[in-house]
Amino acid sequence: MIGVEAMHSCRRRRARTSSCGLGSLLAVALLVVALLPGSAEARRRTRSKVKRGPPPVAALTKDGGPNVQASAAIVVDLDSGDLLYAKRPDDSVPIASTGKLVLALTVRRKGVVLAAKTVITATDRLLARGGAKSRLLEGRAFSNHDLLHAMLMGSDNRACTAVGRGAGLEPERLIAEMNETARGLGLRRTRFTDPSGLHGNTSTAREMITVLQAALADPVIARILGTVTHTVVSADAKRVQVTYTNTNHLLRTRRDCIGGKTGFTDEALYCLVAAGHHGGRRVGMVFLGAQGELTRFADYSRVASWLEQGGPERPPTLPGK
Repeated sequence: MIGVEAMHSCRRRRARTSSCGLGSLLAVALLVVALLPGSAEARRRTRSKVKRGPPPVAALTKDGGPNVQASAAIVVDLDSGDLLYAKRPDDSVPIASTGKLVLALTVRRKGVVLAAKTVITATDRLLARGGAKSRLLEGRAFSNHDLLHAMLMGSDNRACTAVGRGAGLEPERLIAEMNETARGLGLRRTRFTDPSGLHGNTSTAREMITVLQAALADPVIARILGTVTHTVVSADAKRVQVTYTNTNHLLRTRRDCIGGKTGFTDEALYCLVAAGHHGGRRVGMVFLGAQGELTRFADYSRVASWLEQGGPERPPTLPGK
C-alpha cells in the first residue's frame, strides 16, 4: 500500500509540475504577444518612452507681428530705409562670425589683390583655435579671392588673418582697420577685438543692417554671400581642393534669399544677417542671440511670411530712427 500511495503521490506531483510549467509558458507567450509592435500594450509603452519635443512656435504673435525668437532683431527695407520690424535693435551684443562681413569690407577697402596668393601660417592656425575645424592646411597657399570664399561661406577662421595679411595687415593692424571701417560706416556701438569673432566683437542689430547694406553694395562680397558652393584650390605643386557649402541654409531652401552670413559662439549664440526679396521689397534682416541653430532661419521665414501677407500697417518708430 505504501508503494501504491507513493506512486500516486508522485503522479500527482508530476501533474502539478506539468500544469505549472504550462502555466508559465502560457504567461510568457501572452507577455510576448502583448509587447509585439502592433499590440496596444506595446504602443502604450512606446508612447510612454517617447520624449515629446517643445510645441511648435506660432508664426505670429497675438498682436499680429512676426513671432521672432532671437533676443535681438531688426528688419529694414534696404531700398527705402523703412524700418519694418524691430526687437531690442540697439542692444549691444556679441555678433560672432557675422563680423567677418566687416573684415571683408576692410580688406576690400585696403585694396587686397584677389588673384594674389597668401600662405596659411602657424599664426593663422593659432589665432583660429577654439573655433570650428579649419580646412585650410598650414603651409598651403590660396588666392585671396578663395580665402574670402572660405571666410564668408564656410566661416573658416584661418582665412581671416590670412586674407588680412594678403591686404598687408597683420592681426593687430587688421583689428584696428576693422574698427576704422566701422567708424567709416557711422557705427558707434560696434567694437572689434578679434578678426574672426571667436573672442569678442560686439554690435547691435541696427548697426549690423548697415554692415549688410555695405556688403551687398560691394559686387565681390555680394556675389560670395549668394554662392551656395565653391571649391578653393591651393597654388602648390600638389594641389589641394576644398569645397565649401554656404552655412546660410536659406540659399538652399528659399529662392528669394539674396545672401547673408551666419555666426555662432557660446556667448553670442546663433546669429544671422541676411537679405531677400519679400512682399515686393528688398529686405534686410538681422537676428542675434537665437537659442537654436535652426531658430534664426525659422525667424527669417516667419518674417518673410508676415511681409508677404502684408507686413506692418505702419512702420514702427524707435528712438534714433
